[in-house]
Amino acid sequence: MAEQTDQTPPESQLRLLTEPDQGVPPVIETDRGLQRAAEALAAGTGPVAVDAERASGFRYGQRAFLVQLKRAGAGIWLIDPEPFDTLIPIQRALGEAEWILHAASQDLPCLAELGMHPHHLFDTELAARMTGLPRVGLGAVVEHLLGVRLAKEHSAADWSRRPLPQDWLRYASLDVELLIELRAQLKDLLDEQGKSEWAAEEFEHLRTLRPARTPKAERWRRTNGLSRLKSPQKLAVLRELWSARESLAEKKDIAPGRLLPDSALVAAADAQPRTVPQLLAVPGFHGRAAKREAPRWVRTVQTGAAAEDLPVRRVSSNAPPSPRSWKERSPLAFRQFRTAKARLAAHAEALHVMPETLLAPAVLKQLCWEQPAPINLDTVTQRLRQLQARQWQIQQTAAIITVALLEPDPLEEL
Repeated sequence: MAEQTDQTPPESQLRLLTEPDQGVPPVIETDRGLQRAAEALAAGTGPVAVDAERASGFRYGQRAFLVQLKRAGAGIWLIDPEPFDTLIPIQRALGEAEWILHAASQDLPCLAELGMHPHHLFDTELAARMTGLPRVGLGAVVEHLLGVRLAKEHSAADWSRRPLPQDWLRYASLDVELLIELRAQLKDLLDEQGKSEWAAEEFEHLRTLRPARTPKAERWRRTNGLSRLKSPQKLAVLRELWSARESLAEKKDIAPGRLLPDSALVAAADAQPRTVPQLLAVPGFHGRAAKREAPRWVRTVQTGAAAEDLPVRRVSSNAPPSPRSWKERSPLAFRQFRTAKARLAAHAEALHVMPETLLAPAVLKQLCWEQPAPINLDTVTQRLRQLQARQWQIQQTAAIITVALLEPDPLEEL
């Protein structure tokens, strides 16, 4: 990977791009406008650059508040999804065209909510990782490969704001302005390095991935700071507070953390205030909004404290413990894991890919903690496949892991 680091042009040689070559288009927010966009995109050619802007931290959920598309012969289109039930007309217009996204895993879920699913995918961030580029953010990759500096800001803005400011729309348009050209450069790099088939496997895995979703009834267990609460009763109070905050946030269409931070929920579950003054003395319960809803939170604390179905602290039976504890709990597994990790890192360096791209750390931990029996190349290969490693990853890592399991380095060398 080191050979890639000096190829980015000096900043003084970068061309600053402040807006798209053809300007910033108006935002589509009517049925007639959506039909025009669909017709133009259908008449375009080649792959289509796609991006979406959300209002994370401001609104409830992760829905898209702006969708940007660009295609050769069609130009850039900015679509406000809020006036429409779905964007299926756009989905139909794109047909089986390849979608180009940067960090597709962030945008595919909110696009799917609008009825949009790619038939073919090219992820420029993932391609950058696989080609060994030193930095993989969109701006960094564009600078590295195209010699252009994007005038980018507003990434953490409240995209639910209406009307959207013109400089925000300019930023959003730049997200798709160069993706088609960037895809071509990255495809050439993948071809040169013999990684095109590897990348295709990764793109298809990402396109078809359906992440496991935690049932809403159990999502309260992901509250930051939950480990502070030691008793089942306090956990019950936290569960009720989390559910009440979630319901109110959904009703108000506001991010739950803007109503009350997780730290406030945990503090209230720990203190279990019985009156409004006691509640308002708990860290995090301040301001007019907290005072207005204070009776609601006090009643919720009382409901949790009186609950009979007390939750128990759970640790996923499928997840291995932290490797830090392996040295005492299973010294052999500790040696095997550290040996495999070091050897895979060296192999990743030789291949000019990031270690986590060569094999996800969670996969290696799971395999080393729950090893196949007997240990041989076939059983390790089968286990990697069960853990959803891609074929190219299996080909590159199975033998290394097998030898590490059979012949781990001595503890003093780790």
